[in-house]
Amino acid sequence: MRLGPLATRLDGLLDVDSYADVDAAHNGIQVGRPDDPIHRVALAVDAADATIAAAAEADADALIVHHGLFWGDDTTLEGVTLSRVRKLIAAEMSLYAVHLPLDGHPTLGNAAGLARMLGLTDVEPFGTLGGVTIGRGGRLPTARPTEVVSATLSALEGAVDSQTVLRFGDEPLRRVAIVTGAGGQWLEEAAAAGYDALISGEPRHRLHHLARELGMTAIFTGHYATETFGVQALAEPLAEWGVEPVWLSHPVEI
Repeated sequence: MRLGPLATRLDGLLDVDSYADVDAAHNGIQVGRPDDPIHRVALAVDAADATIAAAAEADADALIVHHGLFWGDDTTLEGVTLSRVRKLIAAEMSLYAVHLPLDGHPTLGNAAGLARMLGLTDVEPFGTLGGVTIGRGGRLPTARPTEVVSATLSALEGAVDSQTVLRFGDEPLRRVAIVTGAGGQWLEEAAAAGYDALISGEPRHRLHHLARELGMTAIFTGHYATETFGVQALAEPLAEWGVEPVWLSHPVEI
C-alpha cells in the first residue's frame, strides 16, 4: 500500500475531519510522500529519537504515533524537531500522527480501550470539547473502593510508580469517567454528570483543591499509561489492509 491511500483510510476510520476545529495537532501525514510504499508500520505513543530508532531497527516504512512532531501552526523545522525529521528521512521512514481523534474514537480510542480494560458497562461518550467528545464514562461491573481501582490501573504498561489519587468522593466507586492524557480539566464535568471519579493521566496543581471542593475522586496513573490503547488498536485494521504492524513500547513517566 502507498502512504497516501493508507493515510486516507486512517483519516476516515478515525473521523479526523470532525476534530479539525478543536485539535491543535497536525493530524495526518507529517513526514513522507503520498506515493511512498508502505509494507511494515511501527506503532508508538510518541514521535521521539527512541521510537524513530526502534522503528528503523524494525525496518518499518512508516511510524504511526499519537503525539507527533507538529502542533497547530507550529511547523518550524529547527532544533529537536529538525533532528527528528532528519532521522526519519535518513531511515526512509514516513510519519503519520493522530491526536484527539485517537483519544475519542468510540471503539479504537484510548478512553474506549481503558474502559474495556476496567470492564465498564453502560459506556457513553464523555469529555465535551467543542462539538466532539474525547473520553468515555461508564459503570464498574461491581462497586469498588478507590484503592482497588487504583491498583488495577497500576498494572498498565508505563503506569507511574506513585499515582496521584485525590480521594475526596464517596466510597465505593460505581461510575467513573475517563479522559486520557492530561484530562483533569474535565473534573467538573464529571461531577456534574454524576460520576464518582475521573480517571486520567497526569494531574495539575489546581485539581487538588477543585476535587476537594467538588467532593470528587480523581486518579492519575500516568499520561503514557492511559494512551497506549489507541495506537495498539490500529494494528488490527492495518493488518486487514495488508500492512504489517509492529508495536514499540517506550514508557514515559509523566
